[in-house]
Amino acid sequence: MSKKDFYEILGVSKSASDDEIKKAYRKLAIKYHPDKNPDDKAAEEKFKEAAEAYEILSNAEKRQRYNQYGHAGVGGASGNGGGHYGGGMNMDDIFSQFGDIFGGGGFGGGRSSGGRRVTKGSNLRIKVKLNLEEIAKGVEKKLKVNKFVSCTTCKGSGAKNGQFDTCKLCNGSGVQVRTQQTFLGAMQTQTTCSGCSGEGKTVKDKCNTCHGDGIVRAEEVISINIPAGVAEGMQLSVNGKGNAAPRGGINGDLLVLIEEEEHLELKRDGSNLFYDSYVNFADAALGTSIEIPTVDAKVKIKIEPGTQSGKVLRLKGKGLPDVNSYGTGDLLVNINVWTPQNLTSDEKKALELLRTSKNFAPNPNRKEKGFFDRMKEYFE
Repeated sequence: MSKKDFYEILGVSKSASDDEIKKAYRKLAIKYHPDKNPDDKAAEEKFKEAAEAYEILSNAEKRQRYNQYGHAGVGGASGNGGGHYGGGMNMDDIFSQFGDIFGGGGFGGGRSSGGRRVTKGSNLRIKVKLNLEEIAKGVEKKLKVNKFVSCTTCKGSGAKNGQFDTCKLCNGSGVQVRTQQTFLGAMQTQTTCSGCSGEGKTVKDKCNTCHGDGIVRAEEVISINIPAGVAEGMQLSVNGKGNAAPRGGINGDLLVLIEEEEHLELKRDGSNLFYDSYVNFADAALGTSIEIPTVDAKVKIKIEPGTQSGKVLRLKGKGLPDVNSYGTGDLLVNINVWTPQNLTSDEKKALELLRTSKNFAPNPNRKEKGFFDRMKEYFE
């Protein structure tokens, strides 16, 4: 831990009352709680830093020593790991000692007030494949998931006939108190009880079905509503649909990873869709109507006379909805003029005539006979 001033960490003055110190710590603890900031090391450090400051300032004797001697007066709690939280005290220890700060509700990291620990089941991760139509409209998927569920025989308690014994190591408190002698006197720390994992009780006779765990393997059908506009790689979280926790704890979450099936004709870029259309040069020159696919049906579009290869036609609103409800994308049709590869002799002769026509030349100022004049000569 750093050597920052404990009052500065909590954002209170040196004359702050015990109630003000407690309120300041609770505010920081909720803000940087690991449940609210998963996998955020910076938030975890701030959470521990606030706990260290509160541990000192909430104790009248320690606060007095800190006011008089600074960090040295509380056994070097900051800096070189000489104190409780700087010296390897884990998150369980923090919740065991200050669990009542959270009032038994809101954030508690799976721990109830009074230091007793409530376990949380592990998260499950599954993949779901969606086609373009499902992505465009949103879809409800019913998935069969193999997971840990609460044992119905013992109702998740793990105990035969629901009978428990008070833990002998902690006498039902869920925590173990350790006393260490230091040059400043005896100092106490609390840790989660190793005998009951913080529950305060132990199973008297284990359930024959789950063997005392309170959970068994089973298949469960889970209904998931997937919103429109999701994309490859997105992850949705379904609270409480992961693995059940041992002995009546909190269920984990179900994490749904989206996989997108490739469409045969349409390509996706964000909310926009792209389609490559091929027309022969007669249709491109004279104009025509063509049929193109959209997500859910085919539509006709008009090709204007003289359309050049590479022209892009925009069909507004025919793309995909944005997952954050920012509107709907467009369908962009890229026109490609198709060049024939296998020609008959008559087709070649006709194209030779077209080659020299000024209307078929990139440069319209060429001094050549007109197309119809040359065709007349050819057929005569």
